[in-house]
Amino acid sequence: MTETTRLAGPVAERIAQTDWAALAAELDEHGNALTGPLITPGECREITALYDQPDRFRTTVDMARHRFGSGQYRYFTHDLPDLVRGLREAFYPRLLPIARNWAAKLGKPAPWPDTLTEWLQMCHDAGQDKSAQILLRYGPGDWNALHRDVFGDMLFPLQVVIGLDAPGTDFTGGEFLMTEQRPRAQSRGSATTLPQGQGLVFTTRDRPVATKRGWSNGPMRHGVSTIRSGRRHTLGLVFHDAA
Repeated sequence: MTETTRLAGPVAERIAQTDWAALAAELDEHGNALTGPLITPGECREITALYDQPDRFRTTVDMARHRFGSGQYRYFTHDLPDLVRGLREAFYPRLLPIARNWAAKLGKPAPWPDTLTEWLQMCHDAGQDKSAQILLRYGPGDWNALHRDVFGDMLFPLQVVIGLDAPGTDFTGGEFLMTEQRPRAQSRGSATTLPQGQGLVFTTRDRPVATKRGWSNGPMRHGVSTIRSGRRHTLGLVFHDAA
């Protein structure tokens, strides 16, 4: 996207313009799918600038210290910026049918109510009451190890990462990585370059995979390849809170 990019209306309208049938089909096939442009370069810079306002965050994680890779990320407090809150609230009802469909295929419970507010209250009642919205910062040589997110028993199966810097201009490297553990076969990997202002919807931990015997649970891991130059920021939208 360039400085002249214009995205009309609030974020809910922008997200509504996504071809959700096509995105759901791609998620079914690959476990991740890119959206179109969601936020402008100016809005990306506004979110990125929050990283240097520590009062906005409840904690900071040094990835190397915990052997998660290299780089740093911060968890927002529940007092989310309006744009971040709007993105999360607009995505939830669009992702909910996909989550319920996946649960049905796998014969698993689908505990997610119609509204994000109700679901978050369920998380809090179960002891998961910490904000899990993340702002990540990577510099040269930083990377994120392949992992599956675990925040507690209350889990929403999809999340979104939004690119805040322009690949090839602000940074090089830093592709979003996913690996799929296939039944009785070698794992399969993918790499996605995340454009500025666009989101990647991806599975939190598992997705249904069609087999000759029906649907099987397909574990997936995600991470970030090494940043070769520049600085890469992303916003992580998670639809459950953390223990």
